[in-house]
Amino acid sequence: MTSRKRSALAKQTAAFKAGLGGMDDVFAREEERRNAQAHEHDEALRRKACESKNRYRSRADAEAAIASCAEHGTRGLHSYRCPYCNGWHLTSKPQREK
Repeated sequence: MTSRKRSALAKQTAAFKAGLGGMDDVFAREEERRNAQAHEHDEALRRKACESKNRYRSRADAEAAIASCAEHGTRGLHSYRCPYCNGWHLTSKPQREK
C-alpha cells in the first residue's frame, strides 16, 4: 500500500523512474529522432528539387532557355515556379492540369 504523504509519494515516484533504466525520456528521444529525420528529408528534397538545378529569375528567362534548348534538339521542357527559392526551373515532366 502506498503512503498518502507527498514526500513519500515523491520518493516512490523517483524510485520508480530510477528503476526504468533511462526509459523515462524515451518519448522525448523518439520525438527528437523523428524531427531530425524530417529535417534531413526536407533538406534532401530541397537539394534535389532546387539546389541542383539552374535557377531563372523570371518565367520569361526560363521560356527563353526552353527555346534555346529546342534549337539544339531538346524538346518537351516546361518551366515551373520553385516552392523553395521562388525562382523558375525547367522540367521534362508533363505539365499538370490546373
